[in-house]
Amino acid sequence: MIAAAALMTVAASAQQKFAHVNFNELVQLMPEAYSARETISAAQKEASEAYQTMVEEFQTKYSQYQQKAATWTAAIKENKEKELADIQTRIQEFEQSVQQELQQKQQQLMAPIYQKANEQVQALAKAGGYIYVFDATSVLYIDATQSKDLTPDARKALGIADDKTLEGLQQELQAQAQAQAGAQQ
Repeated sequence: MIAAAALMTVAASAQQKFAHVNFNELVQLMPEAYSARETISAAQKEASEAYQTMVEEFQTKYSQYQQKAATWTAAIKENKEKELADIQTRIQEFEQSVQQELQQKQQQLMAPIYQKANEQVQALAKAGGYIYVFDATSVLYIDATQSKDLTPDARKALGIADDKTLEGLQQELQAQAQAQAGAQQ
């Protein structure tokens, strides 16, 4: 009886199918993710321009303060110092709020992308009869002979071009960052 139970356990485990997928690759390379990154980048650029305008206003008024402070009365000097402090406070508040807003916007734009990728992986898993699908980026070990890589099938189902890679995306993003840094100087 014990031997029969052991054989049944081995037979049951032999029928189980496992799969893995590089979920990060799917999400980052989906066409929708490119669109979301462009939207976020545009919002960041606008925020950066607004921030720069505020900083320039502060610098101009501070420069005027330094040049004329010796000739002002105490009341004017105190008023100008208060004005400078107010501008600094606005800059700090703007910086904090814009970071929070950009983070929320990114989450808002990426949530449906994550959901779509997750639904596609689940559909592939169900169609393939897999009992578990692991994220290849967070598993310490995967035996490729016993686990099917669903990434290529999911890429195809999600409309990700064969020539798109995470390395290529990183190079694109670095080039964009360098171009923005050069434009700001």
